[in-house]
Amino acid sequence: MRRLALDIFLNRVASHHKLRQSEDLRTFLQVDEAVMERLRAHETGIFKKPVELMQIFKDVQSKVSNVVLGKEKPVEESNSEYEKLKHYVFELENHLAEAQKHAYRLVKRHRELGKSLSDFGKAMKLLGSCEGDSLGRAFSELGAKSDLVSVRLQKEAQQLLMNFEEPLKDYVLAVQSIKATIAERANAFRQHCELSETVKLKEINLEKLKLIHSDKMREAEDEYKEVKEASEKATRRYETMVRLMKEEIIQFQEQKTLDMGVAFHNFADGQARLANNMADGWRGLLAKLEA
Repeated sequence: MRRLALDIFLNRVASHHKLRQSEDLRTFLQVDEAVMERLRAHETGIFKKPVELMQIFKDVQSKVSNVVLGKEKPVEESNSEYEKLKHYVFELENHLAEAQKHAYRLVKRHRELGKSLSDFGKAMKLLGSCEGDSLGRAFSELGAKSDLVSVRLQKEAQQLLMNFEEPLKDYVLAVQSIKATIAERANAFRQHCELSETVKLKEINLEKLKLIHSDKMREAEDEYKEVKEASEKATRRYETMVRLMKEEIIQFQEQKTLDMGVAFHNFADGQARLANNMADGWRGLLAKLEA
């Protein structure tokens, strides 16, 4: 399952028109272990301890929740398209999580039923061994058929897990990543607005100092230039995030439609095949029992 998940992830990265050019991807795919060991030794001081990393993740998670859920609202982006996107993402996460929960229950039910039939089959075989003639053979046949149906159920449970539950779980995680991106966009927008306001204040202050010919004018000019440069950088960052997010959401929705279509097709096909196999198995046994 881990190998399959890594395969899916790498294919997504490699198929992305920008990420496929990443040096990190090239390194991951091509650099040998000896080089990686040297890189690790060189960068040991950069990486944080696991405990520190966990704290960072918790802080980020808290920040994401506060920003996205609206607990922090000093400055908020007002845009109907953006609001529609946020609503869609939250709704999608809820529905996917609910579907994944029930898919997990289906997998569990298939496995439990398969285990029960296996145990039942063993009991029937033992019962058949202490009976004679046609009755003993009937019990043995019933036990053998129960074992066969059990194997099919267990196999379908694994297929259901890999081809249905896991894709749903994967998209729940993907939507959570989108929520984190929304939080980053909210932070970028807030920084853009705050720096824009600061530039205006610095500009007003500079104009005042010019009128009174203050000796602090040079210092104020430097501060104004510094803040203006930071503001322009923040604005570019925000605008880039808006543009990229718009592009990526379109690609995400197209890929989601394709992946979910495949997952639900596999689910329906697997259930139909399982039902037919079970019906054929029991039907074959029925004729022998009737005889």
